[in-house]
This record gives sequence, structure tokens and C-alpha cells, in this order.
Amino acid sequence: MKKTVLVTGGCGFIGVNFVRLLLEAREDWQVINLDKLTYAGNLQSLEGVADHPRHTFIRGDICDAALIDALFTEHEIDTVVHFAAESHVDRSITDPDAFVRTNVFGTFTLLEGARKYWLDQGRDSNCRFLHVSTDEVYGSLGKTGYFTETTRYDPRSPYSASKASSDHFVRAYFHTYGLPILITNCSNNYGPYQFPEKLIPLVLNNALQGKPLPVYGDGGNVRDWLYVRDHCEAIVRVLEHGQVGEAYNIGGHNEKKNIEVVELLCDMLDAKVGLPANGKPRKTLITFVKDRLGHDRRYAIDAGKIDRELDWRPKYTFEQGMEKTVDWYLENKKWSESVMDGSYQQYYAKMYDWSQD
Repeated sequence: MKKTVLVTGGCGFIGVNFVRLLLEAREDWQVINLDKLTYAGNLQSLEGVADHPRHTFIRGDICDAALIDALFTEHEIDTVVHFAAESHVDRSITDPDAFVRTNVFGTFTLLEGARKYWLDQGRDSNCRFLHVSTDEVYGSLGKTGYFTETTRYDPRSPYSASKASSDHFVRAYFHTYGLPILITNCSNNYGPYQFPEKLIPLVLNNALQGKPLPVYGDGGNVRDWLYVRDHCEAIVRVLEHGQVGEAYNIGGHNEKKNIEVVELLCDMLDAKVGLPANGKPRKTLITFVKDRLGHDRRYAIDAGKIDRELDWRPKYTFEQGMEKTVDWYLENKKWSESVMDGSYQQYYAKMYDWSQD
């Protein structure tokens, strides 16, 4: 079935992987890629597909109601996949305002745009609004148990509180107006094009440069790791077969302590590029630092619902996904370097003659 998909945040980490998947695997889907190009949005990540005939890039803010209304009308949007969000927990602690504005008000603005274009004009047949959320809205687990779709929300950081609020708005638009929504709550993603403030690319880049590898607290915080390609394929499955009004947890079945992730990265790099000049394994660069405020101890997803109802499960083990991730970063050092030195922003500013905001 033909679709015109508005992808918000399509130049961010998960968004750009999703855009690439759609252009590769869904030949009759048009992609309207809306991204504000904050620090985490990178047009260079679209190299090779930016000029694809089924891809249209628009620089804009999801909080701009006039723009959102115009996009729905001009492009006849029938599907929204909403990735755009401020997503880094550390930044939410120092600057929560940006998270409330983007994650809460931005989601509300998109919902209103969809409601007015789909429902007020009777266009809601086969339309879908898929809101991409996080397992962090559920709070923290003990040593046992898993998050399910019915787990009580218990956000612990400004980031997770803002995502929990946006989840509630999306559900409210389904129950109040009948907007055809879907919600996915995913575990920690990793893979190509991830901004290097996150654990895996940060450690990988530091390890290659011989810099300290910071690990919060005792390194015992547990996350369920999901390879980004698996996540993107799961979203397509939910779009095509998910039941309107439902939420689906998407997990990788890969629970790992942070220290285990860092040590595996070190071992992979030692094997692939050789030991550093000092001859010492990269594990010796691990440095334990003061723990993050309100750092949740353990997340773990029960992805049984999406398996049972939609026949989806991850294809990649953690080791397989990490192998592909490390290889990608080693083969694309220029991408990482441009992000680290800030030249990626100059790249698109010069290309499109944009002043820097």
C-alpha cells in the first residue's frame, strides 16, 4: 500500500536508520523528512540517499504549528513516525526546559496537525500516528522482572518524565478524538550514526584515541541493548500490522551491565586494530566516575507482545550487532571526526546557505 510518511527527527540516529530502511525496503512509500538539525541532527548521515526521488528533506521545528499544518496539506501525509526528541539524560538534568518544549509541546503540535488534517477532514482511513518512546518511562527495575506494556509509569529523570508526558498525550488523542495512534517503547539502541555522547560511540571514539573511558558508578547498571536495524524493522511491522490504540515494547533480549559493554568494545578494538602504542589493553583506560543523578539501576524489556501478535523478534545478538557497529565506525572515521570537531554543522550550513542558530 502506498504511503506518504512524515518522519520527524529523520536526521538523528534512529531516524536516519529508519529513513534508509524505508527507501531500501518500501518502494511505494514517500518519505518527508522533518528535522530541526539541532546538534544531534546530521545531514551527512543521509549521504547516498538525500537526493533519492522518494525522499524530501525539510528543515523545521515540530513545535511550529503553521509548518506542521502546511506539511500535512501540501504532502497529503497519511502516516507519521515521530522520532524527534531531546534524548540525552545528562542534558535533561542540566537543561530540562528544552526537553519539555520538544518532547511534550512538539508532540502535542504534531497530534493537533494530524487531528485537524485526518479527523476534521475525514481522512483517517488507513492513517497512522506512530509515537516512538522509551523504556525509561517505566522507571527502574530490581534484579528481576521485566517491563511490560502494562507496567506503571514511574519516570525518574526530566528526559523520561517528558517522554512519559508525550506518551500520555498520544493515548489521550486516541481515547478523546479517535486518532489512529500506535506507541512503541524501545530499549537502548546502538549502531551506525549514533551521536558520540552516548555510551557505545563515546567509548569507541575515546578508546581509539587513547583517552579515559568513563563509566558511571560501579558499572553495574543494566540495560537491554537493541540493534538499531532491528528496531527500525520492528517499527515497520507495527505500522503495517499493529492494532490502533495499542503500545508495543521493543527489546533486544540483550541485558548487559555497562561495564560488560565497555569491556567488550575494548576487546573488539584490540583484536581489530591492535593494541595501543603502549602495548596495554584498552581495558586499562576504564575510569569509574561519579554516578549520574537519579541513575536507574536496571531496565529490561518483555517483548513478548510484539512477538506473539506481530511475529517480530530481533535478528541480531548483542555480539553480532556490536561487530557490525564497530566495523561501521572504523570504516567511517570521517563521520565521527566531523561530529567531534563540529564541522558537520558547517557542512550543511554551507551547502544550504543557512546561518547558524
